[in-house]
Amino acid sequence: MSAPTLFGLCAAVLVGFGLYGLMVHPQPLRKVLSFNLIGNGVFLVCAVIARRGASAGFGGDPVPQALLITAIVVAFAASALAVALMLRQFDETGSSSLSSEVAPAPAKSPAKGEA
Repeated sequence: MSAPTLFGLCAAVLVGFGLYGLMVHPQPLRKVLSFNLIGNGVFLVCAVIARRGASAGFGGDPVPQALLITAIVVAFAASALAVALMLRQFDETGSSSLSSEVAPAPAKSPAKGEA
């Protein structure tokens, strides 16, 4: 098995795990992490495509490398923004879930003198 094939399979596994995490986990932080897995798989596929072109005899093109580095920086910034928004939501609502359901208020116990 050649190196590009191995890297392509690893990228497919990363994208698969990311899609599974997006569908299964309801927590926002796990969704962000799953989305990052998908992004890393896509970055790996792009790197494999650029590598196969270079190994086929074409000259080394710096454009795919520059695009990948830029995409990694943008993905990191987007992840940081998502985590900051989750922290802000937790500060405002006290809940880390994305559901809009309001939890029922706890039942009040009667005071000592009341029956």
